[in-house]
Amino acid sequence: MKRPVDPHHEHDAHQDVLHEATEAAYRRDRLLAALTLMAGVGLAIALPFALRAGAEFFLPVTAALVIAIALVPMLEWFERHGLPSALSALVCVILLITIANIAVASIVLPAAEWVRLLPERIGRIQETLAPLLEVYSNLERFIDDIVTEFGAESGPEQRTVTVETPNSMVDIIATSAPYAAIQMFFAVLVIFFFLSGWTRMRKSTITGRASFGGAMTTARVIQQVVDSTSTYLGTITVVNILMGLLVAVALWAIGMPTPLMWGGIVAVLNYIPYLGPIASTLLLALGGLMAFSDPWQALLPAMIFVLVHLIEANFITPMIVGRRLTINPLLILVSLSFWSWIWGTTGALLAVPLLIIIRTVIAAAGKPDIAGFLFEEGTLTGHHHDELAEGTQPATNSR
Repeated sequence: MKRPVDPHHEHDAHQDVLHEATEAAYRRDRLLAALTLMAGVGLAIALPFALRAGAEFFLPVTAALVIAIALVPMLEWFERHGLPSALSALVCVILLITIANIAVASIVLPAAEWVRLLPERIGRIQETLAPLLEVYSNLERFIDDIVTEFGAESGPEQRTVTVETPNSMVDIIATSAPYAAIQMFFAVLVIFFFLSGWTRMRKSTITGRASFGGAMTTARVIQQVVDSTSTYLGTITVVNILMGLLVAVALWAIGMPTPLMWGGIVAVLNYIPYLGPIASTLLLALGGLMAFSDPWQALLPAMIFVLVHLIEANFITPMIVGRRLTINPLLILVSLSFWSWIWGTTGALLAVPLLIIIRTVIAAAGKPDIAGFLFEEGTLTGHHHDELAEGTQPATNSR
């Protein structure tokens, strides 16, 4: 005689099999997550050294891509007004080169003259600082070292420093570092081809997704990256230019030589958070000491910049930027230190735009739950761990 099948026993057996399968899948996911985490840590450790060693390639490409992304709204404006993509990209590149050449002509060329005059003005700097050195006597040794270092020209054999003034940005690059000219040309080509193929590339990227949701997410991420980067660079550029012009007018009013050069230096260095304003203050202090004999008048250019920067940093920029581009200061410092270590001054200029791009992409892709994997038996995402907990719950209630 056949024994009747216990439905409760059959249900429990089914639940046990399901639980074992879920446990096996969970252990497999844990193993894959551990391998992924180790590979990610290894990549994170090796990537900075690779970027630094390959700076001759990665630096111009990265800088060109950041600039190209910032120029996308201008490209799309030209395209909306009927210009073909290639012609719109060419116009954007020509405008960029023109602005860069004007900036170099107004900043670098006068700066070369200041550098040439620096050895000749050491004596004036010492005389200007003399009253202050009487109060701060501990600086006398430092000044004596500077005088000793530059005092060689006071001997019988005086050396004359001759600086040949270039006429354009191309001349500066070609005379100072021919390889830099090649890198610049390469970066310009990257910008042009990126912009000329931007519309087609974005369309193919979106339409190439397997699902409608994936296509919409891709389109949204691309637009967020473009909007965030272009908004930040556009806003900061306008603020820096206005601040540079204000500083230039103030320096012109007090009789500072080449005020436009100093305004340009202030505008460029202000792209570098925290360190840029400090460098501008020191350079203006040095320039004031070279230009004026009165100690208090010599410190006036630096004091003017500090006042303008305090107003800009605490009122103007927060009012214009608002909360849309608010970034954690700790992240800015880490990014600034990281990219400065890898690519020097250019890396410092790119630190915040790269931080914005990386943060936007990570926010859309999702952050891995490393803490949950290490301390809560998760799988980097926590999704499978939640499924395991939900899968075991019905079996517990049925008993």
